Amino acid sequence: MATPPPPRLAFGPAPPGQRGRPPRRCDRPSSARGRRGGSPPCSEGAGPALHHPRRAAAAARAPCLAGAAAAAAAAAGGPAGGMERPSRSWNGHVRSGALAGRPATAGRALPAEPARRRGWGRCLRKHCLVILTVAGVLLGVALGAAVRGAHLSRAQVAALAFPGELLLRMLRMVILPLVVCSLVSGAASLDTRALGKLGGIAVAYFMGTTLVASALAVALAFIIRPGAGAQALNTNALGLAGALPSSKETVDSFLDLARNLFPSNLVVAAFRTYVTDYKIIVRNISVGNVTFEKAQDPEVSLPSAYIPKVHIPIGTEIEGMNILGLVLFALVLGIALKKLGPEGEELIRFFNAFNEATMVLVSWIMWYVPIGITFLVGSKIVEMEDIVLLVTSLGKYIFASILGHVIHGGIILPLVYFAFTRKNPFSFLLGLITPLATAFATCSSSATLPSMIKCIEENNGVDKRISRFILPIGATVNMDGAAIFQCVATVFIAQLNNVDLNAGQIFTILVTATAASVGAAGVPAGGVLTIAIILEAIGLPTNDLSLILAVDWIVDRTTTVVNIEGDALGAGILHYLNQKEMKAKEQELNEVNVEAIPNCKSEGETSPLVTHTNQVPTPASTAEPESKESVL
Repeated sequence: MATPPPPRLAFGPAPPGQRGRPPRRCDRPSSARGRRGGSPPCSEGAGPALHHPRRAAAAARAPCLAGAAAAAAAAAGGPAGGMERPSRSWNGHVRSGALAGRPATAGRALPAEPARRRGWGRCLRKHCLVILTVAGVLLGVALGAAVRGAHLSRAQVAALAFPGELLLRMLRMVILPLVVCSLVSGAASLDTRALGKLGGIAVAYFMGTTLVASALAVALAFIIRPGAGAQALNTNALGLAGALPSSKETVDSFLDLARNLFPSNLVVAAFRTYVTDYKIIVRNISVGNVTFEKAQDPEVSLPSAYIPKVHIPIGTEIEGMNILGLVLFALVLGIALKKLGPEGEELIRFFNAFNEATMVLVSWIMWYVPIGITFLVGSKIVEMEDIVLLVTSLGKYIFASILGHVIHGGIILPLVYFAFTRKNPFSFLLGLITPLATAFATCSSSATLPSMIKCIEENNGVDKRISRFILPIGATVNMDGAAIFQCVATVFIAQLNNVDLNAGQIFTILVTATAASVGAAGVPAGGVLTIAIILEAIGLPTNDLSLILAVDWIVDRTTTVVNIEGDALGAGILHYLNQKEMKAKEQELNEVNVEAIPNCKSEGETSPLVTHTNQVPTPASTAEPESKESVL
């Protein structure tokens, strides 16, 4: 009988048909691997992986041992080997729920309760600042209501408001570097043509929404009639005597706006603003045979009450940042640095780094916002003299103003955003709860600007070039909420004085309120001073402005919220339009490249001495067809 040939060892040469094939490996857990870290091959086609007969025999017995262990584990109701071994993820951390020897699907399943707890924890960490800010507002209301009955003195109220005052000072501290650096870097990062287009769309959006807000306010004021039946209101009874702002001519107000656009000193513009004041000159005072001019002196008794007087405009400067002049200078400087090319890159990088450092400071300040808001709201509630008298006397005016803010901020502005982007505006506003709460507490658009830029970039994904270019301009120019309450206040004072407004005066109110809101200061009670411009334009007295000042602390909160909401939605619209235009340009470039491919191939056929004969494409030559050349 012929002896069968000995079996080929695992470390012997492979048959000719199997040479070059990769060795097959077992899909077994890492605990069963060899000492040297290599995965033991299967008994079939072991190849050159093993170099010893004992290892080959062990590899042959491995499937049997693994099957026996699996059967024993199934009978015992547990994993193979009777012990759980957690597997490790790609970064070395232990993966929960994944056990050695289990199928892949068993490792992915997580218990429902820990997953739910982990989801709640992640949500709380993500929205921690928003929750703390809203809780700070509610806690401030409760604190003010609790302390109000203690009848604190002025010094005690000032001590209560001290943490809130620190918040306002910190926010105002970063306004100047944030506005200047963000506008310079934003204007330098945009193309000149794109800058002009975005600026035109932004100005059209700001002016259009402000005009719509003014028209809505006038309509609500005529429907609700807040001044009807309020003729018995007396500023002395409300304790408001002497709280009147100085009246100013309408022409001088707009001239001051143009003067502030071009400040004579940038350093002074950082903390002072140019305004026009008046000096009263009494002319033709005759004393004996002498006639002369002199300024009105309260200690000099005039011979007649009908002596002609002349108001001489005098330029003065008051406390307050000239934000208009700084915005214009920063924009022009950014465009100039863009025109310089490589020479201006160093300065552009400096402003970019300065801007990023300022945003880091803002992120630190934001964690103090809940504490400051609590004491701001609480101290303001304690300062109220007689809220019942004010609400009963001016309740219709307060209701008309807040209703206009709710309609414009809750219906009109979201509809404008949806019309342009076809996206849910309320999901966009959900990421801006922190700046909205900050605006409600501080009543300052400028103080809310740092948190607005941070949240709109991180939560809503708006491009930095868009947000840092539009939001500083919007905080200065776009005042939808201020236009609403200014128009309501103007119609209220007209009805208070039994003055029937005609169509020409209504049109003057709309245009003047839209234009005057541009120059309104982004500080608390900044819009009240611009009401005097509208009253002077239509010939109404300014004596009743003290009534508006009495409840301004209530109306100004919703005013500021609507102001910054309009800025944020405008930035979202511009971001969407910019992304849409970029996608259209990329698609056009792709189409041009596709159409240019045949032309590039046909360039070789221009020589009559060279003839191209393309071969039939084969699977191996489809990527790059070959050609033969014959030279005649």
